[in-house]
Amino acid sequence: MALSRIWTAFIIVALLAATGKFLFQPGQNQIFSNLVTGKSGDTINVKVVDASALPASVVSGLKEKKLVSLGKEKVYQTGENEYRIFSTISANGVFETTKDAVNLSISLIGIMALFMGFMAIAERAGGIRFLSRIIGPFFSRIFPGVPKDHPSMGHMMMNFSANLLGLDNAATPFGIKAMESLQEINPDKNTASNAQVMFLCLHASGLTLVPTIIIADRVALHSANPTSIFIPCMIATFVATMAALMIVAWRQKIRIFQAVILLWVLGISVIIAALIFYIKTLDAEGIKLFSTSLSNGLILLIFLLILLGGIYKKTNVFDAFIDGAKGGFEIAVKIIPYLVGLLVAISLLRNSGAFEFVMDGIKSIFIFFNGDARIVDALPTAILKPLSGSGARAMMIDTLNTHGPDAFASNLASVFRGSADTTFYIIAVYFGAVGIKNTRYAVSTMLLADLAGVLTAIAMAYIFFG
Repeated sequence: MALSRIWTAFIIVALLAATGKFLFQPGQNQIFSNLVTGKSGDTINVKVVDASALPASVVSGLKEKKLVSLGKEKVYQTGENEYRIFSTISANGVFETTKDAVNLSISLIGIMALFMGFMAIAERAGGIRFLSRIIGPFFSRIFPGVPKDHPSMGHMMMNFSANLLGLDNAATPFGIKAMESLQEINPDKNTASNAQVMFLCLHASGLTLVPTIIIADRVALHSANPTSIFIPCMIATFVATMAALMIVAWRQKIRIFQAVILLWVLGISVIIAALIFYIKTLDAEGIKLFSTSLSNGLILLIFLLILLGGIYKKTNVFDAFIDGAKGGFEIAVKIIPYLVGLLVAISLLRNSGAFEFVMDGIKSIFIFFNGDARIVDALPTAILKPLSGSGARAMMIDTLNTHGPDAFASNLASVFRGSADTTFYIIAVYFGAVGIKNTRYAVSTMLLADLAGVLTAIAMAYIFFG
């Protein structure tokens, strides 16, 4: 029900905001067309001005670059003393977004088929149950409703491991398989079980040791120290995960201060501390090589171990792979309606101006209380991340381009991007894959965990970047 209310609110708020802009803001006569048929990057609201209408910093900046940001707008020079100011549509309109949802699902088919195929081999060879026995003492405490040595424990462990190393492509198939396993023991097939809520909240908190993609973007934008966000991201995601664990444990009356749970949390903390210590000994190129080698090397190691286990157990590995791959295809198709519905609502919200209205309000509050405006410059990335991973990436890149790749706001935006996950996308894909309609308190818990990550990211930015 919570997701239904949020989805409805997104659409209603977006349409009200668009109507307000159409009626009261000049130059917005095409806003309804943009909501429906617009495309991301389409130019809107073009006006021609001379140098006297622009800040001196913008005019001087255009001598070095062809395009300079002016708040939410862009400026480029068309003549000796003539400049054009324009803004662009931030996201695709409704029609294009439906295509995006289908294309996204299609793009998942290959990776889902690959990992689901290897997962089927591991299940037939007994590897998943073996992994379940290893992780069982810990998971049996935080998933008390799941039977001992249940295959879902192995699937969840694979998902969390992939998440830790930033392997999004691998984490999704493992996570969906975990949701399917948990659905088998769920007494109410339309309502999320306690175990499903706990699993998905921990997954959405996004505990990541290797923010490879963020570092790659910062390298591409010529950051002098692209890996400076490595440790802040790691700490922020760890805090978000602990927040999710404690909130769900409180809702489900799970005793969190048990020796086994504390020892596992302590062990993970020690691993993170050791990794931080090792990373601090590497230069930027060394960190990049380490993160990519660790991530990709783990995928290949998993494939190798699964194949060796299948051969040892005399499993017909190729037949098992094909059977599992077929399931991956079916799941990718099944989630299309959920993605269409959610992405359309997010598209309307972004293109209606409602998002900018919220940001302007937050900025006014910061100014009123003499807050640090640099936080506001980075905040769009944090607010967009639960809604759209690509939107958050675009916002981070825009912040780096506007303020410089190593400015405080740019570093904070980078940490924001790594401190949370795409909450609403995760809800649509994972609950959609198993047909869950009542998500209970999963959405509110995920958003609170995101908030914990955002607040920690701000604190880390001041500690590491001043």
